[in-house]
Parts: sequence; structure tokens; C-alpha cells
Amino acid sequence: MGSWERALDAAGIDDPGLRDDYSRQRRQVTQYKREAALAAGLLLPARLVPHVIAATAFMHRTDSLLDSGPLDERRAAYARWEQETADSLATGGTAHPELRPLLNTVAVHPALRDRASEHLAGAAADLDFAGFATEADYQHYVDGYSLPAFMVVATLLGPEGDQTAYRAACRTFIDASQRLDFVSDLAEDLAEGRLTIPAQDLDRHGVTRADLEQARNLPAVRTMVTDRLDQVDRTLAEGRALIGLVPAAHQPMVRCMIGLDELTSAAARADIPALLRRSAGPAKPAALRLLGREYLRARRLNR
Repeated sequence: MGSWERALDAAGIDDPGLRDDYSRQRRQVTQYKREAALAAGLLLPARLVPHVIAATAFMHRTDSLLDSGPLDERRAAYARWEQETADSLATGGTAHPELRPLLNTVAVHPALRDRASEHLAGAAADLDFAGFATEADYQHYVDGYSLPAFMVVATLLGPEGDQTAYRAACRTFIDASQRLDFVSDLAEDLAEGRLTIPAQDLDRHGVTRADLEQARNLPAVRTMVTDRLDQVDRTLAEGRALIGLVPAAHQPMVRCMIGLDELTSAAARADIPALLRRSAGPAKPAALRLLGREYLRARRLNR
């Protein structure tokens, strides 16, 4: 019996059709978030792994509807998905194979019901995203979109009962992580017509959108990007408080999440001009060392 089958058993998922639904979602998650699927399988208690996969698949399905196709088609497809999900959560039943795992996971982790609804309520705003005028606009985006999306998975990793302090720490972490995503994916976002650095920051540094779109390696551009990475690193350091707020068995996963962002920030900082041409990611040897360290910790905790 493989580790995935043992995880399904540990999670009490016995129905053959439901096991197939979870397994299909695991294959999907592995295709677009291989590192996340691998880390979950290695670092989390087996009983939690299928539920994290289901939450991640739901989040990805929602985001893919927001990102794929002409705007009118995306808006209509998202409205159908939002209504079908809301109906399923209200009744506890669905014929949709992409929602059956979510409903089962909600039955085991009831707090996820509200987190899924909050994500759906905020995600539609991403359809009309046109950039940020100010830092305050960015912070509003984090509150309305980034944090609710993160909490779909994060609520499964958090403490039992009241998660007020935990959610506040998640807000700090996702502020850093979202800002880092926008910096590390700057070239990719610009190619899709999205400028994710506030216009206020461009003006303050004397940088134009054309400077970024044409990958001009100017001192002002480098200073602006460095400034944003400095903000990332300060906020990530504060976000480390998150580790102490989760159960001990979940700490290796949370440390790995934060550590991967720290490695990504270091990689972006090491070659800022390259960010104008391609995305940045953690150095693979360092990422593997991080995963290995946390795997050993997880093994000791889950013996």
C-alpha cells in the first residue's frame, strides 16, 4: 500500500468513489503545485494530507476560472461556480466531482465552510484587477483576496477552536508572500497586462511602466525592487510568529512555507535585473535541504 492510500485510510475516506475524487485532485495538484503536494505528503500527519489536497484543489479551481478566457466568459463561468459551490455548502450534497472532496473535508473540518465562502466572496474582485494606485490599495487587495484565499488551506493547519490570533499572523505572512509573488512574477504579470507594483511606488522612485515593460536595467528600477524586497523580508520575519501558533505536528509544513519564501526573496535579490525578464524561484539545492530538514523533524513528531 502506497503512502497516498495510507493517507486516505488515515483520513477515514473509505468510499471508493470519493477516494477516486481525492486521488484525481491529488494528480491535479501535483501537476500545477508539485512542490506543495510533495511537502504536504512528507511534512503533515497522514490524516490531514487528503484534506489539504482538497482545499488546494478548490482554491486552484476557483483561481483558474478567474484567469482563463475572455472576461465575459470568465465572469459567467465564475458566477456558475460560485452558485454551485454555495448551494453545495448549504445542502451538504453535490454531483460535481470537483466539489465532493471539499464537502467531505468540510464535514471533518467545519471551519473550512466559512473560509471557502469568504474566498468565493472575495475572489470575484480579481476579475476586475487593473493594478494599484497606492499601498493602501494593495493592502485592501490582501484583505479582500489574498488572505481569504490563503485561509482556505491555512485554517486546516491552524489550532483547534478560536483562530483569531492565528488569522492575524496569517495576515502578516500572506502580506509578505503576496508582495513577494508580485515582485518575483513581475515580468510574467507585465506580459499579461498586469502591473502589480503600486503607481505611487513608481512615481516615488521615478520609474515608468515602460521602464519595466522594456526591461530597462536602471538604477531607479533596481532601487524600487530592492525596496519592495526589503519590505518582504521585514514582514516575513514578523510572519515567523505563525510557527508557534500551529500544532507541533504542523510546524514543519509552516516552517517550510515560510522558508521557501525566504529563499525566493534571496534569489530575486541576487539578480534583480533578471526579474524584468523572468520569474524568480528558490534555488533547488537550498529548497531540497530545507525540505529534508523539515522532513526529519516531521518524522520525529509523527512517530
